[in-house]
This record gives sequence, C-alpha cells and structure tokens, in this order.
Amino acid sequence: MQVQKVRYITDINKLPMLSETEKAKLKPITDKFVFRANDYYLSLINWEDPADPLRKLILPGEGELKEYGRWDASDEDSNYVVPGCQHKYGTTALLIVSEVCGAYCRYCFRKRLFRNDVKEATSDVTPGLEYIAAHPEINNVLLTGGDSLILSTPKLRSIIERLRAIEHVRIIRLGSKIPVFNPMRIYEDVALLDMIRTYSTEEKRIYIMAHINHPREITAQAAKAFAALHQAGAILVNQTPVLRGINDDPAVLGELLDRLSWAGVTPYYFFVNRPIAGNREFVLPLSRVYRIVEQAKARTSGLGKRVRLSMSHSSGKIEILAIEQGKAYLKYHQSRDQKYGKFMMLDCPEEAEWFDDLPGNEKYWRKPVKSSSPDSPAGDKPPEAVGAT
Repeated sequence: MQVQKVRYITDINKLPMLSETEKAKLKPITDKFVFRANDYYLSLINWEDPADPLRKLILPGEGELKEYGRWDASDEDSNYVVPGCQHKYGTTALLIVSEVCGAYCRYCFRKRLFRNDVKEATSDVTPGLEYIAAHPEINNVLLTGGDSLILSTPKLRSIIERLRAIEHVRIIRLGSKIPVFNPMRIYEDVALLDMIRTYSTEEKRIYIMAHINHPREITAQAAKAFAALHQAGAILVNQTPVLRGINDDPAVLGELLDRLSWAGVTPYYFFVNRPIAGNREFVLPLSRVYRIVEQAKARTSGLGKRVRLSMSHSSGKIEILAIEQGKAYLKYHQSRDQKYGKFMMLDCPEEAEWFDDLPGNEKYWRKPVKSSSPDSPAGDKPPEAVGAT
C-alpha cells in the first residue's frame, strides 16, 4: 500500500498562515533553534488564536531567547557507555537512533540534538547493540532520539531484528510522537505493522512510548493509528510534561487522561519540565504543577489516576508524592545510585521549579561525572557559550 506523504516544512517563511511581521520576529529564534513541522499537524492549529496550545507546541516563541537553563539539565552526557547508547538504570538502555522528529516541540529536553554542531545519534547502532548483548541485566531497550518512528521501516526493522537476537532483551520501547504528528505513517504502512506483529509477542513486547501533550492532538486519524498499533500487538503508553500555556489546566489534563484511557493508551508519566536552555516560558513552579495534576486526576477514573508525576533529574526519576504546607514529599522512582524507593521530605519554596531548587536536596545525590570533554555540546555550558545554530 502506498503511504500517504505529509509535507514537511523547515522554513518558517513558507508558512502562509503567518504575516511577514511575524516571520521577521521569529527569524532570530529559528537562527538559533531549528524549526520543523508538517502540513497535517499545522492543520490542527487555530491560526486565529495566537495562544493556541498546538501552535505554542511547535511554533518558535520569543521566550526561547531568554537566558535560562542548560543544554543537558539531566546530565545525559554522563550516561553514554558507547557512542549512541546510554545506560543510566540497571535494566534499561537507550539507543539514540535519530536526531529528527515529525516536528520539533519547542519545550524539548533534547533541544541540543537539533543543532548543527551536535552529533549524539548514530546511524550505526552496532556498538550499542554489542554493549547491550554483553550486559544481561539489560532487559529493555528504548529507541529514541529524535523520534524512532521517523526512521524508515527497513531501517527500524533491522535494528529491532538485531535486538530480538539478544535473548535477555524482553521489551523494546519506541519513543515517538508520530502517532499524533503523522498518524498516517503508522496506519498506512503495512510493512511497519507487520514488523511490529512479528516482534511484539506474548513474552517479548514492543511498547510505543507516546508523547501526547494535549487532547486536541487525539484526532480521528490519531485514534486510527492507536488502533492499528494495538491490533499489531504493540502496547501504548503516554508521557507529557506539564507546560505553561499548553496544558497547565486541570480540565485539559483531565480530558487528556480520559481520552488516553478510552483509547487504550496507558497514562504513564506527567513530567516537570526540565530547566533546558530556551524553555523559560514553559516552566511552572513545582507546587503549581502538583496542584494542577491532582485536580486533573480528581476528574478522571482510576485508569487515568495511574499516571505518576515525576522529575527526570540527573540522579534519577523523582516522584512527587505530595506538596503540602511548604513541604515536598518525594521518592526515588528510579535511581542512578541504587536509591530506589528512598523517601525525601524537603522544604518547597513557592518559587521552586526543580529538585535543585529545594533546600537540602544536595544531601540526597551527587553530581555525576561527565563522560566527555568540557566542550561537549551536551554539557553544562549556557547556550550563548556554545555557538548554537
């Protein structure tokens, strides 16, 4: 079957929906942070509304030029064991297989990948596969980037075939926003669905780790893509950060939880937005994120309430159990230093936005040692110091 092609756009000047004044205003941002979208997703935007959440998700904003954060706020640089492969937690490895997405979300925590001077993804996954094969504790592997489903089906199949040849790898995860960025790529690609059907078995599943940020992304086409993936034997879960101006509303998040549950997509994580360079305008105080999430969960069933609120910190995934009366009650849901389940109670100032902002946090973790040179683009340098393009 011929796959319907969406048209990808990388030049903001080719968007007829924007005035010449708007295009000129956005040029300094696109000179620094690249732009990419497609005609399907652009058609979902209400262009009469400058505050439209889907517009904010993929269209550059002037706030991206504000001095803020780091390129690599979770110190992913320290997780690389071989080129293109990260191993932070014992049973899980990441293969960075692409630097391209269906569109570039403006809040992306790997914004550093979308610069011309960065090369973290690799077309040759052999070193990563050899590392995984030599480490029997790794029972699940995440293909990410970028977007794993942006790869051609033959390329993706070749990687998955080689992973399936490693006996101890039970789960393969595909990190992707393609089910809502370009759902036709999924339900019209018979070869992709056949590949999933072949390699997602009763004992060794393929999971789709979807990135759905707003209920309006769940269109009829997206629902058709979900159904096709389910029928092929994949299991779908969803994760999204809570983002200022996009989904920071209990009604919106509550609707998202409901619609995901109705479609058979497990609500997996709500994340606190990481302090990444260019992300200032998406960030919310921790206490506000917690309140929004709890109010959203109050609107949904127990199926929606399965979602966890977490920070993907350098030291691990830190679950926010509660924030009450100026105190944050936290637990390590994953830990770099094997502190899984460690409970923490810390003061939580109203303005705190990240674990590092909580007084006394330094008692519970140590900063990881970087695996590359100080000049690594994934390192700690502020954006103005690394010559972003």
